Amino acid sequence: MPSTPPLLPRAASRFAAWCGVIVLAAAVGAVVIWLSLTLKAVVTPVLLAILGTALLGPVYGWLVRLKVNRSIAAFLTCLCVVVVVGGAGYIVVNALVDTGDQIVASVRDAAKTLSEHFGFAGTSLDDLASNAKSLLSRYGATAASEVVNGISLVAELIATAVLALLLIFFFLRDAERIARAFRSLAPASTGEAVEAMARHAFRAVAGFMHGTTLIALIDAVCITAGLLILRVPGAFGLGALVFVGAYIPFVGALLSGSIAVLVALADRGVVIGLWVLAVLIAVEAVEGHLLQPLIQSRTVQMHPAVILLAITAGAGTAGILGTLLAVPLTAAALGVLSEVRARMPPSDPGDPPAPPSPQSPDGLDGGAPGS
Repeated sequence: MPSTPPLLPRAASRFAAWCGVIVLAAAVGAVVIWLSLTLKAVVTPVLLAILGTALLGPVYGWLVRLKVNRSIAAFLTCLCVVVVVGGAGYIVVNALVDTGDQIVASVRDAAKTLSEHFGFAGTSLDDLASNAKSLLSRYGATAASEVVNGISLVAELIATAVLALLLIFFFLRDAERIARAFRSLAPASTGEAVEAMARHAFRAVAGFMHGTTLIALIDAVCITAGLLILRVPGAFGLGALVFVGAYIPFVGALLSGSIAVLVALADRGVVIGLWVLAVLIAVEAVEGHLLQPLIQSRTVQMHPAVILLAITAGAGTAGILGTLLAVPLTAAALGVLSEVRARMPPSDPGDPPAPPSPQSPDGLDGGAPGS
């Protein structure tokens, strides 16, 4: 009995199947993003904890290799995070508080300069600084509402940080148990593959965190050195601020470094402020054209264009938090895809062998060799 010919050629069938897979994956991704934004109070600490675990894994592993109890090693690692982050925060805040009045005075001087050269634009700025009390009385209710919102935001940030720190402790201590739990939740035939994909994704995130930390350290050291040479006050605090901001690739160090420009402008004048701006631009140029391609493309194994697109998509989806998480999440997704491709069979055993191309050395005329 003759077999029924297929409705579509095999290549067209495969193309349609892959299109269906892509559409289904896009739909699942959209649902996941929507759920993440809806449940951001829970999702945000979890994601931050994963990033922290990926970054601190080598420290925890070093303590475990020294025969330190796992719980104590995880506690000491988290304690180091608190000390380092708290110390850096104190240095940054202290530097900004010490120079806050000078920054305000510098803005007032800039307003007067604008009023002398450009008329009403500078006058408006100067009036805004001079009439702060009248503005506060006019918009007092709005200001009070903003203060309440600010207090609520600070409380939310503190709660998120505490929860993320606790999750880092448990993720470090119980990493193997969590991996076994993921494997047990999957069907028996796919448990090994699910665990392998999770480990591959985590290695990609760890590569991003380690590469970003190295870049942030280089940025902070270079900018701090420039501030010390130019004798800008609070150089170490401003360098610590640049280090934190550099965790947002390409733009974070530039935005956080702009505060250093304001401090230099307030304390040392316009010339030194311009020199600090030049140092900042030079460091950003080195990061964008040298450090990011050399380091991130190796640790994360992503092209710089993919990193930029991921940052743009993350910023448009979830703002600053999306900008911070976009690249590691993209790296994790690519790690999963790489593991899936590695586990796919090289070819379908039922497929007939492909005929040689007309340019093939086996048959220049497209026929079988020896025909």
